[in-house]
Amino acid sequence: MNVQPAMPPTIDFVSVKARQQAAWASGDYAAVGTTLQIVGEELCEAVDLRSNQRVLDVAAGNGNATLAAARRFADVVSTDYVAALLERGRERARAEGLDVTFQQADAEALPFPDASFDVILSTFGVMFTPRQEQAARELIRVCRPGGKIGLANWTPEGFIGQVFKTIGKYVPPAPGVKSPALWGNKGHLETLFGAQAVVAAASKTFVFRYKSPRHWVEFFRQYYGPVLKTFAALDPEARVGLEADLYALIDRFNATRDGTLVVPSEYLEAVITKQN
Repeated sequence: MNVQPAMPPTIDFVSVKARQQAAWASGDYAAVGTTLQIVGEELCEAVDLRSNQRVLDVAAGNGNATLAAARRFADVVSTDYVAALLERGRERARAEGLDVTFQQADAEALPFPDASFDVILSTFGVMFTPRQEQAARELIRVCRPGGKIGLANWTPEGFIGQVFKTIGKYVPPAPGVKSPALWGNKGHLETLFGAQAVVAAASKTFVFRYKSPRHWVEFFRQYYGPVLKTFAALDPEARVGLEADLYALIDRFNATRDGTLVVPSEYLEAVITKQN
């Protein structure tokens, strides 16, 4: 008897994206995002940013890479599909007197002509797109030949990668949707961007510093959309289990035993050069 191979699941990307957008719009990601500012600064150095370059920040959140590029006098366009986050970036730019263009946009359908930008940046942003191949095609498309795409992506093995793995035990991702943490693997980036680009990558570490493990859990539960939404989706017993798992994860990564939280979280800093 011939057994027909199982068909891959049909993915409703519209629904997946709507849920993701709702998650990132909940809480107040800017409260967390602002603490990650150093990553945007280092990414601008990694791509050797110049003042005469046109720069696009994709899935910019509240604008860490945006502000870092603008501080280097580049011509910056900052995009995200959550309008409220763009507004927080706009407030920060206004406070510093930085000239930045803010525009709501989907990373999988960027509203810009081909080869519009010298540099594309994304810090912990584009990695969360559900259609990874489509997002990579868009980044390549709007980058000029010889231009650079600078990415900071959490790795699967690092702390935040493990946080998402822990969340997935309680609220599994949609069937067929690839893990965002794959963007933290150089080989996966080479597959995504293919022969059109050369990928250089280095392992980097961002250190979370909070008052205590409880402070981190409460802070992320209140402000970080994916954690907030996960807790909200669970019954009381499952919430207790998730909280216990997060404390166990923190204990595994915490570099101090003085009651505070000092947790190194690995990410991949990638510089992708588009071929001429």
